[in-house]
Amino acid sequence: VTNYHVPQGVGDIVMIQSDHTGAVDILSAELETADLLGEQRKAQPPPLAAPTMWTTEKMKEFKARMGKEKNGRMVVRRGEVVTVRVPTHPNGKCICWEFATDDYDIGFGVYFDWTTVTSTAITVQVSESSDEEDEEEDEEIEGLSPVGDVERGSRSCLRNRYGEIAPVYRRNSHREVQAGSHEYPGEGIYLLKFDNSYSLLRNKTLFFHVYYTS
Repeated sequence: VTNYHVPQGVGDIVMIQSDHTGAVDILSAELETADLLGEQRKAQPPPLAAPTMWTTEKMKEFKARMGKEKNGRMVVRRGEVVTVRVPTHPNGKCICWEFATDDYDIGFGVYFDWTTVTSTAITVQVSESSDEEDEEEDEEIEGLSPVGDVERGSRSCLRNRYGEIAPVYRRNSHREVQAGSHEYPGEGIYLLKFDNSYSLLRNKTLFFHVYYTS
């Protein structure tokens, strides 16, 4: 079957005749477009509320406390993006986070993956750059919508099932403890991104705490 690309305008009628049977199908381009847009809108997740974010000056106390925790400290190497994946918990209604760094700032943003939660385990994903992370996501699911990277101006892609809660910005986590919370919008996985891809020379020591409240 030969595919014909017909220029369409508002109110156009498209007639398609079969070479085999001679039958003619008449389609309204306007109705077809409306149907397609309707399906696309249904596939889009609902908008996400902005998080509540604040800072505290108790750097020494926070670092000392997190230094004693098993998973309270990590190193984000130069050029890397670390994504902490935190599933929603059936006993919780809100996610909370706190973090600080030694000596230098770090990029931080929060996203939400509208997906079925099969485990409440928190996992960590490390990518050498935000572009590499986007490529890995592209391989999993098609149907991407481009989103501009706020900090570096580079282009990144978030899939239809992803929503942005707070874009990636460089935070002064070496001067104040950065904290925040967000009420669960539904079932899914929070993606807390610590972005050090802009740094060519410096690794960042990150002190981090994430928990949920009911």
